[in-house]
Amino acid sequence: MTGSRLQSLEFDEALIRRYDQAGPRYTSYPTAVQFHESFGADAYRARARATNVGINARPLSLYFHIPFCDTVCFYCACNKIVTKNRKHAIPYLAHLHQEIGAQSELFDRNRVVDQLHWGGGTPTFLSHVQMIELMRVTGDHFQLRNDDQGEYSIEVDPREADAETMALLRQIGFNRLSLGVQDFEPDVQKAVNRIQSEEQTLAVMNAARRVGFKSVNVDLIYGLPLQSRETFARTIDRIIDADPDRLSIFNYAHLPDRFKTQRQINADELPVPSEKLAILRLTIERLTDAGYVYIGMDHFAKPNDELAIAQRERKLYRNFQGYSTHSDCDLIAMGVTGIGSVGNTYSQNVRTVDEYYAILDKGELPVFRGIELNKDDLLRRHVIGELICHFSLGARDVENRFNIEFASYFAPEIEALRKLEVDELLTVEDQNIEVSPKGRLLIRNICMVFDYYLNNEGEAHTFSKVI
Repeated sequence: MTGSRLQSLEFDEALIRRYDQAGPRYTSYPTAVQFHESFGADAYRARARATNVGINARPLSLYFHIPFCDTVCFYCACNKIVTKNRKHAIPYLAHLHQEIGAQSELFDRNRVVDQLHWGGGTPTFLSHVQMIELMRVTGDHFQLRNDDQGEYSIEVDPREADAETMALLRQIGFNRLSLGVQDFEPDVQKAVNRIQSEEQTLAVMNAARRVGFKSVNVDLIYGLPLQSRETFARTIDRIIDADPDRLSIFNYAHLPDRFKTQRQINADELPVPSEKLAILRLTIERLTDAGYVYIGMDHFAKPNDELAIAQRERKLYRNFQGYSTHSDCDLIAMGVTGIGSVGNTYSQNVRTVDEYYAILDKGELPVFRGIELNKDDLLRRHVIGELICHFSLGARDVENRFNIEFASYFAPEIEALRKLEVDELLTVEDQNIEVSPKGRLLIRNICMVFDYYLNNEGEAHTFSKVI
């Protein structure tokens, strides 16, 4: 399949309405709802050490969760601590440094860190001195790259950064950043309590470019209160003029029973479903007309961006931070609620800082739950990963990798896919699956066919709508 064909997209409103159900986002398979507390720190420690064995020990990816925010954005579903008191970061960083040391003892020093990410929260809540020190401590315990060839990224709130911050971040090793914008319209910003001028955003973006950041991503959200096609078109056009390398266009999932801060949003001001779909359609049309290609799952990129190239070369990967070009790393997550992927396991840290501090103070790792993948999990993870990253799946490749007969192993799934084939979401030929341009917006529905737990457990879990 050619690159232009692979990354093309077709908006079919009737299909979207028919298939717009709730489902996982598949940043992992199995998803986090399958994690259990019988997989704890001891199991994690043993599995982590086992990844050092042999000459093929993989490079490392490090994720640091910085949970602090100066103000609360009403739409936010992240694990966060809202405070204006910057002193709260001091004990947190002291314990994060402890965890860095404890984690580093599990991994051979010669394993290079190819990928590093600071997320939150608001990582730039930290002072410049604190950011320098966090990177220094990381480098003392792990082998960071010194050739700028790694993917070292950070999430930045333009209200908490300036040109000096961008220069500092570049100096300590970051080469990619993601800017939270969501919407430029003043009324929308007021409704979600995120007042952020266009000038602030563009100043940070331009400063990042001046100091040599390789890639700039912008996050937008559709479905927020007071949004309409007309208002969001203005935001999209201004973002296109700013020319970011990547865009993430997220669907706002209004789940006030689950996320307290969302109760501050006036549900009567949310766009009705038809308007929300119209906003999405307009966004897709404007971005593709501007030359961006659809990567999948809300993500767009320029054709020459690393994500787009990786997808065309079938090297794209999806993990807890979204799409990535580094598929061959063990991901070590540090900080409260961080989720990692080491060997054939997933693990998650405790969710509150009080638990986090208490466990580290006892000299233990703050892992409280996880899962070790079985053979079926590994097989289905590969299948879902191929579909969600590359919109196609070759049966023969799966058979060779996992020593199965695809048609018999996945007989129920192939039967279910035939129903999607009637609606032209995909084609199935000799058990090879090709997702159509109109099926790509519904890739979560296609992946759900292969989700053993979703289809066999019969348990109710709260997921966001696929569109």
